[in-house]
Amino acid sequence: MQFDGQHIAITGASSGIGLATARMLHARGAKVTLIARRAEQLQQACDELGKGAAFAVGDVGDRAELEAALDRAVEQNGPIEGLFANAGLTGDFTPFTEFDGEIFEKTIKVNLTSVFWAIQKVMPAMIEAKKGSILITGSMASKRGMALNPAYVASKHGVLGLARAVAVEMAPHNVRCNVVIPGFIETEALARIPDEQRGKIEGRVPQRRMGSSEELAETACFLLSDAASHVTGQDWAVDGGTLNTLEI
Repeated sequence: MQFDGQHIAITGASSGIGLATARMLHARGAKVTLIARRAEQLQQACDELGKGAAFAVGDVGDRAELEAALDRAVEQNGPIEGLFANAGLTGDFTPFTEFDGEIFEKTIKVNLTSVFWAIQKVMPAMIEAKKGSILITGSMASKRGMALNPAYVASKHGVLGLARAVAVEMAPHNVRCNVVIPGFIETEALARIPDEQRGKIEGRVPQRRMGSSEELAETACFLLSDAASHVTGQDWAVDGGTLNTLEI
């Protein structure tokens, strides 16, 4: 999985899965552009990575900002050959009948609509080059229902359908599109969970532990790389066995 100067743009790249993947891609020879809202964290990350790393500040939920960030990425590092659409919101945990419509719409916009915008923006250059790889961060909620958060579940089911639609339409152009599905991965959000709740979560994972951002990044790098040249339209879980097992 060597990238030999290929340019990969990553949204939600200021921390967690996005940053871990940016580091790994860069270490394997990719040029990376980190996109997120937090300029200071992005600057620190690029200073750490060094040559070939750049950043663009933008809110993916704002189409103009997202497209400007992607334009900036091209200006700094050349044509985008890989896109990791990783940014997302967690929605809100509220009973369905009381769920806030504005939160629903915002979650769909950030988690699903912005991915459509980003893919539509980078796709023409990939078609012209006859090569490209797109990866979207899904969720176990892409594959299962979950109570109290209809916005998140709907948005994450949506990206799975979007990826499959893109994959079949773009396959003749040698452009691939896949979804990586994190299980319970150590991120800023999970770090805030009380110890008692962490124990319950870990108990639901067959491996009896949460995964790391680096473990997820390994799979992300594979799916973005030429090593996965015959893989498209797929969803790939990094979840310690949670989705496809049943323990009694």
